[in-house]
Amino acid sequence: MAKRALVAGAGGGFGGAMATALRAAGWEVQAYARGSDMGAAAKGADVIVNGLNPPRYHAWDRLIPEITETVLAAARFSGARVLVPDNVYVYGSQPGPWNAGTPHRPVSRKGTIRAAMEARYREATEKAQARVLILRGGDFIRTSTTEGIFPEVVLKPLSKGRIVALGDPDAARAHAFLPDMARAGAALLGQDGPAFLDMPFAGHTFSMRDLARAIGQVTGAEPQVTRFPWWQLRLLSPVWELARELGEMRYLYDLPHALDPAPLQAALPGFAVTPFDTVVRAMLGPR
Repeated sequence: MAKRALVAGAGGGFGGAMATALRAAGWEVQAYARGSDMGAAAKGADVIVNGLNPPRYHAWDRLIPEITETVLAAARFSGARVLVPDNVYVYGSQPGPWNAGTPHRPVSRKGTIRAAMEARYREATEKAQARVLILRGGDFIRTSTTEGIFPEVVLKPLSKGRIVALGDPDAARAHAFLPDMARAGAALLGQDGPAFLDMPFAGHTFSMRDLARAIGQVTGAEPQVTRFPWWQLRLLSPVWELARELGEMRYLYDLPHALDPAPLQAALPGFAVTPFDTVVRAMLGPR
């Protein structure tokens, strides 16, 4: 009989990618209806995918703990394992490559919120109240060409021969192509794992200069790399929540960083990410 997964946030980027990957791996997938009783929905499920995340950093300090407790309560009620996607904010500005052994030393408020969330999941596993897989990636690259930081900021002026770097254009940074990350998540969920597993997904590490060169190879015209006007966000921050929240994460766009590929290679020896040029074509959309 097929294993069953309850996917919360199936209409979003990570949740949607996980639903697709789990179905491809033979799972029965049910989308969680937001606002309904998650415990009841998870009854009989083998896995709960927590793809819920307040968009555009809205009220993280209040909503992320609420989501965490809802998911853990559903896990206790159903006995389902939990998969949580996470980011690199907890590591602050330490040198990489980062993995489960890297201490959590956040330098931002959002990093502190995520570190507290992870600590809560770990605590639940130590009390035998849940089994949790944290799958950690860098900046998400979606298959959608209309939503996310790439289409909305980085690639927005591409038709004018430019792309936008939010920081040092030569800083190589970790990125996760969501279909790849979801395939890895589905494969890991198909294995028996420890009660708590913190798995880095290295994905692709590249700078905005690397991206410009790759775009040039795909299209025949390499765009110019320009810098993001952060001063505009500073002016808007008193009246625009996203402007305030993005400004706090500016350091991460100047910080070269990578996630350690070795743990995933050991867990999934045959796993391969999508070639970078194919990822770039997906980012650019139909041409």
